[in-house]
Amino acid sequence: MGGAALVGLGLAQAQPNKRVMVITGDGEQLMAFGALATVAVARPKNLDVIVLDNQHFGETGMQSSHTGRGIAFDKVARACGFSEVGELRRLEEVDDLCQRLREPAKGPRLFVLKIAAENLPRSLPPRDATYVKNRFRRHLGLANC
Repeated sequence: MGGAALVGLGLAQAQPNKRVMVITGDGEQLMAFGALATVAVARPKNLDVIVLDNQHFGETGMQSSHTGRGIAFDKVARACGFSEVGELRRLEEVDDLCQRLREPAKGPRLFVLKIAAENLPRSLPPRDATYVKNRFRRHLGLANC
């Protein structure tokens, strides 16, 4: 956890003619808070970061996250220099966001979607590094090494 935005940055830099969208959670993004500064400095025009913010660390037992105590990713991203940021609180705003994401960007963009906190059954991802690597490469259309 904590590497989603930076993996997205690497993909965006390696494939500058393709749009890259990272969808992550508030807890995951908090684990790599400095990644927002790194992405902003790199200024990829093809990278969008979407943070699903339920204000909890869902994977570890629904403890309150920092976003429930005043940390605002959109404000942090703006301060870092993202070209466009926003926070959505209503379902009706999602259609507008989808349209905006289809438009060309001047730099990296970050949008926070505030969502309800639900204590759902956990389904932890696989921990086998080789399996995860091969699955990631397969979804990129690359052969296994």
